Amino acid sequence: MTQLPSRPLPTRQLGALSVSALGLGCMGMSEFYGDADEAENIRTLDRALELGVTFYDTADMYGPFTNEELLGRWLAGKRERVVLATKFGIQRNPANQMRGISGKPDYVQQAAEASLKRLNTDHIDLYYLHRVDPNTPIEDTVGAMASLVEQGKVRYIGLSEASADTLRRAHAVHPITAVQSEYSLWTRDPEQNGVLDVCRELGIGFVPYSPLGRGFLTGQIQTPDDFAPDDFRRHSPRFQGEHFQKNLDLVRHIERLAAQKGCTPSQLALAWVLAQGQDLVPIPGTKRVKYLEDNLGAVDVHLSADDLAAIDAVFPAGAASGERYADMGSVNR
Repeated sequence: MTQLPSRPLPTRQLGALSVSALGLGCMGMSEFYGDADEAENIRTLDRALELGVTFYDTADMYGPFTNEELLGRWLAGKRERVVLATKFGIQRNPANQMRGISGKPDYVQQAAEASLKRLNTDHIDLYYLHRVDPNTPIEDTVGAMASLVEQGKVRYIGLSEASADTLRRAHAVHPITAVQSEYSLWTRDPEQNGVLDVCRELGIGFVPYSPLGRGFLTGQIQTPDDFAPDDFRRHSPRFQGEHFQKNLDLVRHIERLAAQKGCTPSQLALAWVLAQGQDLVPIPGTKRVKYLEDNLGAVDVHLSADDLAAIDAVFPAGAASGERYADMGSVNR
C-alpha cells in the first residue's frame, strides 16, 4: 500500500495564491469528531509542514475559538512557511450556543480583529465568509472584507457554501480568490449547481472540504457505534438508519477499486478529487499523524480515464443516501 508521498507535494493555484495541492483541515483537532489530544494535534501539524503541506484551514467557530488559538500557538516561528485560511460568519458563544449568521460590515471587522489576535498573526492569507448572511447584501459583506485587504490585515478573500449567483455578485465588488464547499465522491453538488462552472469562468480556485465524506470514504467506519458520543456525525442524516447501510455499500466499491490500484480507500477518494481539475485544492481534515501521512500519499495515485470511469460507474453523482446536513438552509445561498 502507498503510504508517504514519494515526492515533494506539488503546488496548485487558488487564484493568485500558491498552495500545496493538499491542505489540512484543522477543525477536528478542537471539536465535532470526538476527543482530541493537544500533543498529537501539534505532532500532526508539525508532520504536515515537514511533508510539504503549506495550506491550513481553521475558523473562529471551531471550538468555538479554540482551534484558532491552537493554530496561533503552533504558528510561532513558522508563520512565513504557512498559508493560513480562517473563516467568520457563524456566530457562537463560549457556551457552544449557535447565535446565527452575520455578514454585517461592522461584524466583519470585529471578527477579523478577534481572529488575528487568537492566531497570533498580523495578517490572514485567505479570509472566508463561512456562510452567506441572508439578511445582509453580499455586496455589503464583501465590501467590508475588501476593506480588510486595504488595511493589510487580509491578503485574499473567499466564500464558503455560496451559490453561483452570490459568487458572481461578490466577485463584482472585489476579486474572490477561492470558494470552499463540500465536494467529494458522495457530495458532487458543485458540479451540478453551477458553482464550479462560475469559479472556472472567473478564475476562482475551489477548495473542497470533507473530501473524504466526513471520514466515511476511508473505510474505517463500519457502524454508527464507531462514533464517539459527542461526534456530530451521530446526528447527520447520511450516518443514520437505512442511509448508513446504503452509503456503506458504496464504500465497499471504493475499497475494491483501491485494492486493485494498490492504494488505500482514502487515497483513491482524494485522488479522484485531485483529478477533477488543477484548480481544486482539497483540505482533508485529521488530528492523527498516521491518517495525515496516508492522505498525502494520494498525490502518488494516478487515475487513468478508465479508472475514473470505473469509479463513476459504481459511485455516480447523487448516489449517496441522505442529506449532507440535518438543516440544509444555510448552504448554497
